[in-house]
Amino acid sequence: MKIAVAKEIDPAEPRVAASPDTVKKFKALGLEVAVEPGAGVKSGLPDTEFTAAGATVTADAVKDADVVIKVKRPEASELAQYKRGTLVIAIMDPYGNDAALKAMAEAGISAFAMELMPRITRAQVMDVLSSQANLAGYRAVIEAAEAFGRAFPMMMTAAGTVPAAKVFVMGVGVAGLQAIATARRLGAVVTATDVRPAVKEQVESLGAKFIAVEDEEFKQAETAGGYAKEMSREYQAKQAALTAEHIKKQDVVITTALIPGRPAPRLVSLEMVKSMKPGSVLVDLAVERGGNVEGVKSGETIDVEGIKIVGFPNLAGRVAASASGLYARNLLSFIETLVDKSSKALAVNWDDELVKATALTKDGKVIHPNFQPKA
Repeated sequence: MKIAVAKEIDPAEPRVAASPDTVKKFKALGLEVAVEPGAGVKSGLPDTEFTAAGATVTADAVKDADVVIKVKRPEASELAQYKRGTLVIAIMDPYGNDAALKAMAEAGISAFAMELMPRITRAQVMDVLSSQANLAGYRAVIEAAEAFGRAFPMMMTAAGTVPAAKVFVMGVGVAGLQAIATARRLGAVVTATDVRPAVKEQVESLGAKFIAVEDEEFKQAETAGGYAKEMSREYQAKQAALTAEHIKKQDVVITTALIPGRPAPRLVSLEMVKSMKPGSVLVDLAVERGGNVEGVKSGETIDVEGIKIVGFPNLAGRVAASASGLYARNLLSFIETLVDKSSKALAVNWDDELVKATALTKDGKVIHPNFQPKA
């Protein structure tokens, strides 16, 4: 059985889907590993590290591969290189991309979306959303500190006292929790908000203060899967009023709110941005889905009356070496469930809950129930 590690063709994607460590583990399973030249260079992994781990580096890596692992969904030019029946495992971004799903189905590949992995105990080690969001939350604070132009911790010197920065984190999922922890480690005074009541205790355990309108709707604001529900207009208005007053006093705002398959909710209006002090910074982690901050632009830092709005997409990719290492381990753990260890051959159990949750296409069709073509 042959696994191919594809080089990302998107010049803005520095991550890679394997590491020397995961190559060694694939080899220990008795699998052949081929890597496209330069696949890991942007993550600090030259070809020599993959060959030393036992992989073959070749331009024909994906040819005749049984499994192709990638970071991002394959484009049309890549699909033409895969044999029919190949398993292609990546972050597929399937929502709203019906044409791309149709193209993968027509290419005859079996496509698996790692970000659809169910949030169950046995799949925790495969949870790519958590592994990448954790690093994105960390990097958001680093970007904020760089753009802020002032120190984060309080500093008492003979020349005077530098006050601690005030950081407000909006959305307390994995990224938000890591942003809180990182900002606290840098010495900031941190507050945070989320519509899910369960996170209040987590926020406070990290030494931050929780800010929210805690009414009856707030107490019911979480799905069975642990995601935030979309709130009523009335609640949104009350929360927006509280948030607007709080934002005026903040130096840094980090927004992380995303609902799967939906445009990012608008949390911060331009009026709120302009109410902040000149020199303040907002970092929007949801920019790839339209952004939580009004006026944010993907790939840019814009200036609004002396206030910076940072809209870098793929923040995890700005910590590429760490992000690649974690993503590679997510993939390894999933692929181990697809391989028969005695015959060292693919043995996909299409009834397995992990497979059912992540499989998008098979035998020329889109098979995932959430992405069936519209009649």
